[in-house]
Amino acid sequence: MPLQGFWWWVCCRHGFTLLGREYGEKEEEEESFEMSSPGIQMTNRNGSQDVGVTQPVRASNGLERPLLVSEEKSLITPNSKVICKDDQDVIVKGWLQREVCGEARRPWSRLKKYWFVLTPDSLDCYNSNEKPSKRLGSLVLTSLCSVMWPSKQTYKETGYWNVTVYGRKHCYRLYTEHLNEAVHWVCAIQKVIDSKDPMETPTQLLIKDIEENHSNQETVEEIYKLNPILRHTKSPLYAPLLPFPYGSDDHSPHSVKGYTALRDEAVKIFNSLQQMENENDPVPLMQGVLQTCLDLRPLRDEVYCQVMKQTTEPPEPGSVSDLRYWQLLTCMSCTYLPSPAVLRFLQFHLHRMKSHYPSTETEKYADFILSSLDKTKQREYVPSYEEISVLIQRQELICTVHYPGAGVCKLPITSHTTAEELVEELIKKLKLNGSRNVFALFEQNNHYEQVLAKATIVADTLTRFENFTCKEKGFETRWRLYFKLYCFLDTDDVPKDSLEYSFLFEQAHEAVIQGYLPTNEESLQSLAALRLQFLNGDFSPSAPFPRLEELFPIYILHSRVLASSKPHITSKPSCPSLHKGLFSGALPNGLWNNSLVKQKAEESQKFRGRMKEEGANMMSAIVDKWKALQSMDRTEVMATYLSIVKQWSGFGSTVYDIDFYMSSVGSFSQRLWLGVSASALSLYKQGEVDAFENIQYSQITSFGVSDNSTFKVSVGEKEMIFETSKVDEITQLINTYLTCISNGPPHPGESSSSSSEDPSQLV
Repeated sequence: MPLQGFWWWVCCRHGFTLLGREYGEKEEEEESFEMSSPGIQMTNRNGSQDVGVTQPVRASNGLERPLLVSEEKSLITPNSKVICKDDQDVIVKGWLQREVCGEARRPWSRLKKYWFVLTPDSLDCYNSNEKPSKRLGSLVLTSLCSVMWPSKQTYKETGYWNVTVYGRKHCYRLYTEHLNEAVHWVCAIQKVIDSKDPMETPTQLLIKDIEENHSNQETVEEIYKLNPILRHTKSPLYAPLLPFPYGSDDHSPHSVKGYTALRDEAVKIFNSLQQMENENDPVPLMQGVLQTCLDLRPLRDEVYCQVMKQTTEPPEPGSVSDLRYWQLLTCMSCTYLPSPAVLRFLQFHLHRMKSHYPSTETEKYADFILSSLDKTKQREYVPSYEEISVLIQRQELICTVHYPGAGVCKLPITSHTTAEELVEELIKKLKLNGSRNVFALFEQNNHYEQVLAKATIVADTLTRFENFTCKEKGFETRWRLYFKLYCFLDTDDVPKDSLEYSFLFEQAHEAVIQGYLPTNEESLQSLAALRLQFLNGDFSPSAPFPRLEELFPIYILHSRVLASSKPHITSKPSCPSLHKGLFSGALPNGLWNNSLVKQKAEESQKFRGRMKEEGANMMSAIVDKWKALQSMDRTEVMATYLSIVKQWSGFGSTVYDIDFYMSSVGSFSQRLWLGVSASALSLYKQGEVDAFENIQYSQITSFGVSDNSTFKVSVGEKEMIFETSKVDEITQLINTYLTCISNGPPHPGESSSSSSEDPSQLV
């Protein structure tokens, strides 16, 4: 049998049919992704089977069957006369105002009354309700049509309630003076739309056929050969590959970000993909595509299909323009997953490309993407510029983590690495496996610190840091990952020559600087002197001196200066009011304001001068104590420092500022400290050494968050309410301690980060 006849027999045997008819080049590309009426497969003039149409050829198990897909009729049919009858098909009918365009000399829109009839298949427009009546247009209703609810804003502006119905190519903008009438029409039209079977695009039908025939390679290859819709194209896309509702998203939350209708966004993205082929730096464009898909979830399947189309039979396999699509597909696979049906087709596509291009860059990208799809979870942010730069090279991202004592550790991570996994790696790398305490990963800058939950994707946190860096300038706003002790389960048996002991020392010093050690000024000066001995060794005039706020809680000096200047402030309040009362009418406002500004500037300058003077005196006292610490090594310094800090009963607690506290038994306080430790919750008046209330965990009957700033604890019949901005952190820390208590502390050699089996708990 001749080769041509053989292929024709294969096509007939597998029941290939065409959906649609042949079009010109531009029209072909446009209609290939739209709903079309059935057509017939044709051969070209040379008798070849290279069919140039873009309608899909489907394989079936039975006889050839045309896939009938309804096509919306023209909106205006001036020559057609249809009798408007009162029959059983009519659902709703009535007079409505319709927005129509004016003439050339009056191009603005105006409202005109028409008779509308809703049937199970369409919304028809007539010039009158008499019989017979001329039908002016018909909007065919399918599952992709949409109807918008009346807008209160439109009613305020026009005095009419609006009903907008979107079809494939046209829309009806209808108006009525009565809200109940508008709602009735909307509900009826929506009910008709909901009754329609879901429409499928040619691409969807072909994906199903490929899945059904995936074991028959010959059939699959024939489907790809006969359907350009599945293959790379240099022409633009005129409609999406997958079905999207007709109409505008003006009322959706995404419209705030500048997005238009999903169908329009899908076409725009394809244009961006084609533009990406020739970009020297494709990363910003890739970020834009990923961000759009992250914001608009329905577009994810569409873009996956678009990229698969462009990586199928490219003009130059392995070229830079071809690899751009593989690089984007790599980033997509690490950011979000498609729906199950598209995911199966994607996996099939990747295996097919591996078999077509073995031992090439295409195969390497396909392997990388297949591996990523097994690990990817929903990301909160699109990959950062740095992450995309390493992803397109199929490399790991180097993550920098800081730890107490100005330590820095760099570890390779992937786009899937969680905070829990990174903590485990850090514990191994820093040889902290023998610790009984729990470590965690924090995000912090000079003003803020927040522990990361176990399931947090580290790459997401790095992306947020990149976004913050673009918005915020200055050293104090630099963000970093910080690894340190989180739960203090054992502070007595930590070896003094271990890294963990230095963690205890550094974190105790952080608490002292923040003012969370209620002790006398003499002890604070001694601690500052020990810190200088730890940093510089024995006293030397040439030794580098850190800033005072790095050694001593600066708020003490601040309070002292304010207290000393308070009499000057309280003795003058009558003067400004007296002068203002007597001379406000005589002095111009500008002069009076300048006088106030000058007075404030003078007071501020005096305050800075006093602070500088007090700071110099304090530093002198600290240095005198430092000179007395000759020959103390660093280990001895740390032990002495911690022995002073441990004298406070709250050592080992994580201290939070509580703005408000109230007990059901009648007590009421403000400005407290809440200490969360391994055994209890402790309440302190700020600056006082002893807690006025200790609540053992065994006494707590319930605790939880009632709103964003309220934390409740119940002890028997007693209920305590705390107002704080740290309610989530407090709850998570208590949960972690309770989990550690119930499971028992981790044994030496066991990863301390795995002491909590609940994945919702923190690291």
